[in-house]
Amino acid sequence: MALPQKGSRKIVVDGIAYRWTIRKKPSYDQALCASSLTAAAELYVDPASTLSIEFKGFRADNWMQEEGLAIGPKEIAQAIRQALQAGWQAEEHGPTFSISCEP
Repeated sequence: MALPQKGSRKIVVDGIAYRWTIRKKPSYDQALCASSLTAAAELYVDPASTLSIEFKGFRADNWMQEEGLAIGPKEIAQAIRQALQAGWQAEEHGPTFSISCEP
């Protein structure tokens, strides 16, 4: 399943272009701090497999006023590298590959 182009950002990791996004609004569980902040990434051109990244922490816009994470390109690049080392093959069709990361 391809990520929407609108609202996604381009990042180049080790010479390969990817698209990544964090949903605009928190899910109900994320808003209540019952689940962690998540992001998704895929190849920028000809996407095949989607990467789901779970960061150990809460969204900054949670309803519980807990301290939230600030996730940017540096953390996304680190997560993509970690996923590639763990066996994610972004160019091959298959199920969503999930990883958990420290921000």
